[in-house]
Amino acid sequence: MNSIRIAWLYPDLMSTYGDRGNVIVLQQRCVWRGIHVQVTPVTLETPVRELEQCNLIFMGGAQDRQQKLAGEDFLKRKGPVVKKMIEHGTPALFVCAAYQFVGAYYKPYQGEPIPGAGIWDLYTVHPGDQAKRCIGNTVAEIITPAELSGTIIVGFENHGGRTHLGPKMQPLAKVIKGYGNNGEDGYEGATYKNTIGCYFHGPLLPKNPKIADWLISKVVGTLAPLDDSLEHSANNILR
Repeated sequence: MNSIRIAWLYPDLMSTYGDRGNVIVLQQRCVWRGIHVQVTPVTLETPVRELEQCNLIFMGGAQDRQQKLAGEDFLKRKGPVVKKMIEHGTPALFVCAAYQFVGAYYKPYQGEPIPGAGIWDLYTVHPGDQAKRCIGNTVAEIITPAELSGTIIVGFENHGGRTHLGPKMQPLAKVIKGYGNNGEDGYEGATYKNTIGCYFHGPLLPKNPKIADWLISKVVGTLAPLDDSLEHSANNILR
């Protein structure tokens, strides 16, 4: 296959801290290699059949109000489709709120747990309004996927919830600087099949092109190398 159709979930609601940059990077790195690429914005009004025709998924972060609007649609309509696609090997990247969405639930510090889509075996809990927010520049070393093991990644995190992985999940990376999933176990993000979730904004992929290429390769196979010296310089400075 030499073409990619990217499903960009809720671009009008979920794109904080420059998360749209992840889509731009995926698109441009395909263009540079002569891979035909199409980006499909998947909004609240988009029929699920449009989502089903895509072969790579991205979903970013959001503020509380936008997160609630997207979450209602995701749970009822888009989430079950995404779950089926992931189980069949579709690569995906979920950042921050999206990372929480695909889990079992989010427990706010007040009120009942908010159900997640149940796509991944994880859950998120907010420890309370007096708890320190997980915010700042981050550095971590990838554990899984195996092809990226040992890669140093950089980014920016800003989240109140603490995410805990279930036994079906593998952590994405070991925290070197920052809080990661919960500020306790030393891990950042999660992986499942051909999908990655994390708290790294910034956005993630411009500073960490190996992750972008890993996602693309899961659709089209082996990729021709690119000159990433500029990206590597940015990564080194931010460590």
